[in-house]
Amino acid sequence: MSIAAAPAPMPGRELSNPPSDGISNLRFSNHSDLLLVSSWDKKVRLYDASANSLKGEFMHGGPVLDCCFHDDTSGFSACADHLVRRYVFSTGKEDVLGKHGAPVRCVEYSYATGQVITGSWDKTLKCWDPRGANGPDQTLVGSYPQPERVYSVSLVGHRLVVATAGRHVNVYDLRNMSQPEQRRESSLKYQTRCVRCYPNGTGFALSSVEGRVAMEFFDLSEAGQSKKYAFKCHRKSEAGRDIVYPVNAMAFHPIYGTFATGGCDGYVNVWDGNNKKRLYQYSKYPTSISALSFSRDGGLLAVASSYTYEEGDISHEPDTIFVRTVNEMEVKPKPRTYPAPAP
Repeated sequence: MSIAAAPAPMPGRELSNPPSDGISNLRFSNHSDLLLVSSWDKKVRLYDASANSLKGEFMHGGPVLDCCFHDDTSGFSACADHLVRRYVFSTGKEDVLGKHGAPVRCVEYSYATGQVITGSWDKTLKCWDPRGANGPDQTLVGSYPQPERVYSVSLVGHRLVVATAGRHVNVYDLRNMSQPEQRRESSLKYQTRCVRCYPNGTGFALSSVEGRVAMEFFDLSEAGQSKKYAFKCHRKSEAGRDIVYPVNAMAFHPIYGTFATGGCDGYVNVWDGNNKKRLYQYSKYPTSISALSFSRDGGLLAVASSYTYEEGDISHEPDTIFVRTVNEMEVKPKPRTYPAPAP
């Protein structure tokens, strides 16, 4: 990846009433500037990011490891107490969709199938129908064994990508979950931190604990696979040594298909994957970046600055959510420039 653009000042607007312990994820709504945030302080919080107001807090029985919207009236959570929950924001009503045999690491809602998909450290993926939420027996659609603990999942259309411990990657078609459409291994040598599908549905990006991102494609033909590559990021040289940071978070811009990465170095970088260029680097945040999300129109970027304990239990900056207004020049791919033909 080639490098461009100097760091920008100002980290963005700080949201008031942030979580008091590690921020595990944050997500913008597909319909508004509402922001849903899960954290280790056993809560899911709902913010209006534009108005900088906390609209609701929902208490859990353990650290909350992930959350997602159903729509602007309700959302789902994945909790370390093994339970999958739905919350109605206006009333605080809680439904338990069901449970796993270990902490639930990931939750996604599929608009294509109307199902909730969860991944757990119990080495299973489960699909739930939230319409049957009056009892776990009615809601479970299917349970699918995974090769290892589930670390990250991502959806695009009917495609579901599941990244687990041991560098396994399974690709499913949600219309036929009986077995993976593709069983893969990460092309990165070290543990996967995050997987995110490209908005155009052609593939997915994987990030690792060792300062790298791999760009992968679903098309298994020789031509399709020839497009894949990996690049180094979130590193620095100090006294002749390369210091490497985990890449915890990735988020794709919904309009341009460029993407942001966040690392334990406290930096957020924006990349143009097609042209293999870094477009932008934001000025350094107070501590590790644990989660990122673009708003539905790409006009806002939410950044969780939240220590991820990569150096153990040391004193660290407080957990903070920044919401920054995205300038088009930070995320829009630059046209390729070709040398003028010889006269």
